[in-house]
Amino acid sequence: MIKRILFLIPVILILQSCTGLITKEKQSNFIRVDNGRFMLDGCPYFFSGTNFWHGCYLGSPGETGDRERLKRELDFLLSIGVTNLRVLAASEESDIKNSLKPAIQKKPGDYDEGLLEGLDYLLSEMGKRKMHAVIFLNNYWEWSGGMAQYNSWFGDREIPDPSDPQSSWNDFMNYSASFYRNKEANEYFRQFIAVIVTRVNKFTGVYYYEDPTIMAWQLANEPRPGNGEPADKYIDYYYAWIESTARFLHSIDPNHLVTTGNEGLMGSNGSEEYYIKAHETQYIDYITFHLWAKNWGWFDGSRIEETFPQTVNNAIEYLNKHIEYARLLKKPITLEEFGMPRDGELFLTGSPTTARDKYYSAVFTLLSDSAAAGAPVGGWNFWTWGGEGKALHDDGKWRKGDPFTGDPPQEAQGLNSVFESDESTIKVIKYFSDKMNSLRKIKLASETIAQQNE
Repeated sequence: MIKRILFLIPVILILQSCTGLITKEKQSNFIRVDNGRFMLDGCPYFFSGTNFWHGCYLGSPGETGDRERLKRELDFLLSIGVTNLRVLAASEESDIKNSLKPAIQKKPGDYDEGLLEGLDYLLSEMGKRKMHAVIFLNNYWEWSGGMAQYNSWFGDREIPDPSDPQSSWNDFMNYSASFYRNKEANEYFRQFIAVIVTRVNKFTGVYYYEDPTIMAWQLANEPRPGNGEPADKYIDYYYAWIESTARFLHSIDPNHLVTTGNEGLMGSNGSEEYYIKAHETQYIDYITFHLWAKNWGWFDGSRIEETFPQTVNNAIEYLNKHIEYARLLKKPITLEEFGMPRDGELFLTGSPTTARDKYYSAVFTLLSDSAAAGAPVGGWNFWTWGGEGKALHDDGKWRKGDPFTGDPPQEAQGLNSVFESDESTIKVIKYFSDKMNSLRKIKLASETIAQQNE
């Protein structure tokens, strides 16, 4: 009994405050990486998060804005333990059919100040709630303009629109990947990066590069080297682009982390070599991966009983494989996109989420248990937060002026969205958010006790 009491005393002291216990760790209100894990204010940093790319649109004073909804969404997320948001800071005006409108960048150097003010407002409100943002600065895919639009601005070919029967996804993907070797396009992209990173927030008066609300800059949403043989042919351009762009970001912002936004093996032409080499550079602080069971052909919402068991097996294998890559690279890793459609691939509010709830539980269990056991898992951002949004049309398509649900314009609105009315899913998220958030204290307690027993 005496031994048990003695054991509990340091735990209680540790749970009250961990800041003073790591004397060698540099204190900082910015999230850092130290020995393969995230640190914040001298404590290990673990998080539960979501994708909320449309935050700046809700924060805008313009046509897309709804600041009262934005504040309600943030409060709700905080109440279920979600404290990390992956958000968009870049969209480019595009002629592609299923692209986001309006866009932050109407043409090179011409910015929508209302949407940028929306980003200011989002970050200021997140800061009040001690939430953190991962901000992506470009997009490999068509729905926000992205790399393909830069190529269109600074090239001699039109974008092969993947929604056009005369084009194909393969054509689009390799066109988008040609951005890495488009020097003029990248010059303007860096100008845009500088505009964002050195911006002064209108609501806080703080430069973005000095704002601890920002956890990391992300080079792009799901950058890939291309698809098939072209990816193998031009892979060195991809490596060079990652290293040079990440180095540029660190040169103008020494305070924040930088990562790629890559999907993992599925975003690396299936090559372990491509994935690992792309993330070896010292300018990439941590690694990312995504998990898309439906998009990769594992899961069929109309045949749940047949496809769900193997989907979970595939997901666990994919998760474990990428955790091993993180160990190899000695860097933290985050699963920053994963989702699953509603039963029957329905999208309307109130549609059942039986398979999704089980899938979320399986993914959250593996990640939280791995983090607790000392694996280099930092956290997750599920895709995606729909909150108060809802689909307005029977076909599920997004139209300019519709409320945002988190699903991008080319997908049925509500397909992968978690609405605040999804009570069973919310319960799963809160349970595992609490579990993950508690690791900051628990992990430090166990480490300190181990040191005392040496």
